[in-house]
Amino acid sequence: MKILIVEDEPKTGEYLRQGLNEAGFVADLAANGSDGLHLALHGEYDLVILDVMLPELDGWQVLASLRRRGLEMPVLFLTARDQVEDRVKGLELGADDYLVKPFSFAELLARVRTILRRGRGGGLDSNVLRVADLELDLLRRRVTRGGKRIDLTAKEFGLLELLMRRQGEVLPRSLIASQVWDMNFDSDTNVIEVAMRRLRLKVDDGQPVKLIQTVRGMGYVLEVPQEP
Repeated sequence: MKILIVEDEPKTGEYLRQGLNEAGFVADLAANGSDGLHLALHGEYDLVILDVMLPELDGWQVLASLRRRGLEMPVLFLTARDQVEDRVKGLELGADDYLVKPFSFAELLARVRTILRRGRGGGLDSNVLRVADLELDLLRRRVTRGGKRIDLTAKEFGLLELLMRRQGEVLPRSLIASQVWDMNFDSDTNVIEVAMRRLRLKVDDGQPVKLIQTVRGMGYVLEVPQEP
């Protein structure tokens, strides 16, 4: 699959290009909005990774131009602009996801694969994750279960997002450590166990259906349990 990276910071752009190539994608790099728009219009890409603050044309203008011309390839914004208003603007223009710098490459890769699996998901609703009566709103950074608000820390939110995006998959501690904490897993630390225990208390405590499960010796999984 072909991915276009539009990023004006040379080190970041090359880091992304090399990482995506090593992950099995064909990745091209443009260093400004005009070149990025030209390549996107003519290159038949499966996904565009787009910075917002770019020379010549900014990311908003590039995306708006693509959508005006009827091009529906998925777009992932990768930017230091982390205000809710910026996320809303990007998604309303037709972006599929929005990742804030600094970022973990493992998380970026997981989001890229999720977007490509689901195809052009469309609009704001693709940014609400749902499992049973649990909902996670990526835009508003809000979690509810059965309609009741659950207050989470930033790390707890990131952990729950990862579990929900990979629903039904057993996630080893090493993957959780790299994607949520951006660190290598150290078997001597219990940071993941502590965070998971707190998350379970908030998500599952008092609920008849427990969604977060421990798979002994393997990791954690979020899924709706099968009826006996």
